[in-house]
Amino acid sequence: MNNLEHQVEQRLRQHDIRYTRGRRVVVDVLASSDGPRSAAELAVDIGPSVPLSSLYRSLTVLEQAGVLIPHHGARSVTRYELAEWLLGHHHHLVCSNCETVEDIEIPKSHEDRVRTLVDEIAASVAFEPQGHTLEIEGLCSRCL
Repeated sequence: MNNLEHQVEQRLRQHDIRYTRGRRVVVDVLASSDGPRSAAELAVDIGPSVPLSSLYRSLTVLEQAGVLIPHHGARSVTRYELAEWLLGHHHHLVCSNCETVEDIEIPKSHEDRVRTLVDEIAASVAFEPQGHTLEIEGLCSRCL
């Protein structure tokens, strides 16, 4: 069992949830993907080894336990990714045509500038930020 699987298992145990084979497969697929995935995309990636009903149950349980973060797209498609405490801080490129979401990490100097801007905006409205996510919308290379 690798460190990520151990962390997920510990988190689920804190919530009295078993780390079933189906949940493990979902976590493994998301850990190896390059961005958030929809249930339909996960079903294709996983294949018939996990029934669709189990996949949806796993997504719900993992989200409720704070292991997965849902991202709701413009076309009502929800995509899931591992929570930031597992993946590390990152941002997203979102294609406005096909709605593909790709994870990106930005250089520390840029991240520092984004964090400063977030802090300034929040302070101007008496808000205490606890984190941020940057989503850059545009067209991916396939849709150009």
